[in-house]
Amino acid sequence: MKELMNLETNPPPGIRIRSEDCDAFNEWLVDLKGAENTLYEGEEFQLLFKFNGRYPFDSPEVTFTGSNIPCHPHIYTNGHICLSILTDDWSPALTVESVCLSIVSMLSSCKEKKSPPDNSLYVMKAGKNPKKTRWWYHDDNV
Repeated sequence: MKELMNLETNPPPGIRIRSEDCDAFNEWLVDLKGAENTLYEGEEFQLLFKFNGRYPFDSPEVTFTGSNIPCHPHIYTNGHICLSILTDDWSPALTVESVCLSIVSMLSSCKEKKSPPDNSLYVMKAGKNPKKTRWWYHDDNV
């Protein structure tokens, strides 16, 4: 609850918690704006955070949702995000805000809007929960 209240009262630029659409304990919707002077400037996206009872010791499930999912080499068209802090590199010191800022940073460093090379196969075979995917983190030059 403390984290939710902090994001409501003091959100970082380009990030807005949609508290009216939140189940404070289980799911949060977050609006995210593409940073200025990047490929995603002027675009708006929505993230869905799902928390289990082990948060913050276990990472939330984070996906892009809604009608505007960014075209990015680490974001699949089903909204799943290949980002190590969401699985293997999660730390209880991370917060919703730090995850959002990491995603904005990932978008901001992108040099070309394109889908992951295995997008079609992944989307066809992946389940609903991206945390059940065994990600292979091999490309941080996007």
